[in-house]
Amino acid sequence: MYDYIKKQDEEVFKALEGEERREESGVEMIPSENYVSRAVREANGSVMTNKYSEGYPGKRYYGGQTFTDQVETLAIERAKKLFNCQFANVQPLSGAPANVAMYFALMEPGDTVLGMDLSHGGHLTHGHPTTSINKVFNFVRYKMKDPDTGEIDYDELAKVAREHRPKIILAGFSAYSRELNYAKMKAIADEIGAYTVADMAHIAGLIAGGAARNPFDDGFDVITTTTHKTLRGPRGGMVLTRESEEIATKINKAVFPGLQGGPHMNAVAAKAVAFGEALTPAFKEYAAQILKNAKAMEAVFAREGVRMLGGGTSNHLILADVFGSLGVTGKEAETVLDEVGITLNKNMIADETRTAMDPSGIRFGTPAMTTRRMKEGEATRLAEIMIETLRHKDDAAKKETLRAEVKVLCEKFPVPETFV
Repeated sequence: MYDYIKKQDEEVFKALEGEERREESGVEMIPSENYVSRAVREANGSVMTNKYSEGYPGKRYYGGQTFTDQVETLAIERAKKLFNCQFANVQPLSGAPANVAMYFALMEPGDTVLGMDLSHGGHLTHGHPTTSINKVFNFVRYKMKDPDTGEIDYDELAKVAREHRPKIILAGFSAYSRELNYAKMKAIADEIGAYTVADMAHIAGLIAGGAARNPFDDGFDVITTTTHKTLRGPRGGMVLTRESEEIATKINKAVFPGLQGGPHMNAVAAKAVAFGEALTPAFKEYAAQILKNAKAMEAVFAREGVRMLGGGTSNHLILADVFGSLGVTGKEAETVLDEVGITLNKNMIADETRTAMDPSGIRFGTPAMTTRRMKEGEATRLAEIMIETLRHKDDAAKKETLRAEVKVLCEKFPVPETFV
């Protein structure tokens, strides 16, 4: 691997080699990260990176599209099968551009979106004041009724929807550990004549693997998603339309030429490979195991008295209030856990009293460790190691012992090269 880079560019080679060692010798627990197969990596680094392909299969603006059309069509058809929908646009470069294209497809400047508040688990692209899209559209927000149970305040959501008449009711999150009631959201949207959109970037793999409910089953109009995270593909985005050809046409025009130029055909080819992997029985087992591992970690945190936002988890992630429970800030926790080989991220909690760069919480999840074929026993022990580390954050000898244990665990469960 990297033979040509090694010969040509030693500095980049050393960085790549170092990252490979880091990923192999530690446990990745950031919920939005995963390991991809060697086949996906090969496609992502393939000859397809050379090709410009503005337009869509059969309707390109450049010649020489025989094989690009083949891989994009494969990606589209596999995505439709995975998510039980009639239309798919696989060209968005990432999740944020997918959301932006969706907004422009379904709304006019000044129109309103009702989405989850960032501090209660939402995402920046759902209208946080710091984002550029917030200057174009009007965003109003819903929250949890009780951060300790995770229940969304659907009565307040309905009240806000009736008051502001949003064009879109947006389901989705980046740090929310429970399931959403899509049927309730759909009923509210129907009452006011709004589109229903689900940003499923975090749980797309769980939906594809049958381990989480598909919003399309409750009549949602559109799903936006990334293609990495739990879906275990290359970094990229996608927009899916349940059945409306009119909506799908608007989305296609919003992606190209509205927002992007040429799609990254190497990434599209890698998406096709990843979707093929996700259609296998092995992927269903993988998605189910993600949830089992998360519940095993939840049990340890509950036993040890560490507060979890939402009271635990129904998906792949946990958001824990380590400052309130253990007296360790999220920033400190991220740093000290990295020292023992466990990578996660600091995160704000609902009604946060600290800053975004040094918050009260940590966010972690089980997709990547599950890819390494770890199961409930390993998940339980990793949760115990995390809490031991935080309780002994200033004990260098203790941390060294725990680091050695994590390293042995990683050697026992190496990153696999193939999943099928």
